Amino acid sequence: MATQYEITGTNAKGIAASIERGVADGGLPPGTALPPVRRLAERLGVSPGTVATTYQELRRRGIVVTRGRAGTVIAASPAVASRRPPVVPEGVRDLAGGHPDPAFLPALLPPARLSPGARSHRAAPRMAPLERLARDWFAADGVPAEHVTFAHGALDCAARLLSVELRPGDAVAMEDPGYHHLLDLVPALGLRTVPVAVDDEGMRPEALRGALRAGARAVICSPRSQNPYGGCFSAGRRDALQEVLAAAPEVLVIENDHAADIAGAPLHSLVAGGPAARPARWAQVRTVTKYLGTDLRWAALACDPTTLARHDGRLLLTSGWVSHVLQETVTRLMSDPATSALVGRAREVYAERRTALLSALAGHRIGAHGASGMNVWVPVRDEAAVVSGLRTRGWWVAAGARFRIAAPPGVRITTAQLAPADGVRLAADLAAVLAESQATYGG
Repeated sequence: MATQYEITGTNAKGIAASIERGVADGGLPPGTALPPVRRLAERLGVSPGTVATTYQELRRRGIVVTRGRAGTVIAASPAVASRRPPVVPEGVRDLAGGHPDPAFLPALLPPARLSPGARSHRAAPRMAPLERLARDWFAADGVPAEHVTFAHGALDCAARLLSVELRPGDAVAMEDPGYHHLLDLVPALGLRTVPVAVDDEGMRPEALRGALRAGARAVICSPRSQNPYGGCFSAGRRDALQEVLAAAPEVLVIENDHAADIAGAPLHSLVAGGPAARPARWAQVRTVTKYLGTDLRWAALACDPTTLARHDGRLLLTSGWVSHVLQETVTRLMSDPATSALVGRAREVYAERRTALLSALAGHRIGAHGASGMNVWVPVRDEAAVVSGLRTRGWWVAAGARFRIAAPPGVRITTAQLAPADGVRLAADLAAVLAESQATYGG
């Protein structure tokens, strides 16, 4: 229970504001247990119903979570204030951030000319050359490209789609382990997360079926380069998932193909193929931050016509459009032959580095996963012990807790900047750390 921060307030709104201030300024850090309803009610001189209403509102907004007998606690990533990644200790190799190798990011090509200032961008939010490039980009992988639009990144797109399609309390089927920012986003929108187990081929059909039976109204998945597990849909897995989704035609399916051009695996999309096979409501979002530039906050979205209308309707009421200066920059990069060659080389090198680490780990009989993308997931017994042990040996990896809902523990290792020879050293160090951990905790 919180002892350093004094919660105040005489009504539900005031109590909620007090707790939110505590979260924002660090007085109530993630994991802090809040007082039981009746105890806090007695302390503040209010009714238990008032405190219960407060906790319910904070749950809806993603600031607290309920953990059965453990009571109500501050969420791991509360939807308030600004939570930055942990600072990488000095003198260690950063393999935790999920970042690409800067050597394979092209030099930004600025617009040839700036967009005229006094004109209606809302009337023509998408620049025609980039829209044509986006259609070709999707069509090359068999994704229907009749309806295409833009957003400010995958998270921006997902947030907009979920907010117009779902209502607070609705459930979303999410990969477990999955992308931590999406896992943070869903509860911040007041939605419930339903975990779906994954393997080297992505979402497991039986787990997805269970999530749909639990009432999920939307599904978010990665067809390849799944983060952090690295899974990618095979043709058979794609077919099995489509069969499961066919029984729930009202469910919105969002595919996050965030690393399309460097995933190192072919696309077997849930939305490719004929109309009878793909979901009735669907969207596939692609971004360029992993291979054109981490500051290029642009995404392309292919979707069904209803989803397009709802997405663009909400976009029109908020930011209105994606910057034409940004669009022109992306257009020049996507049209540049030298950039295309660099992206192709990045795809080859990332695959080489990922598979080299997997091979080195296998040599030490360490099971790991990384069928595509830039990350490798290593199941471990004690995440903290492994992270700490590797830190003492000069490596900084990501503890798996922020990627997990109900999945077993593990660590994520980003391999984008890990040369094969360094992967051999890392594997040996990890084997030593795991041996120490086993000696500590027993077989």
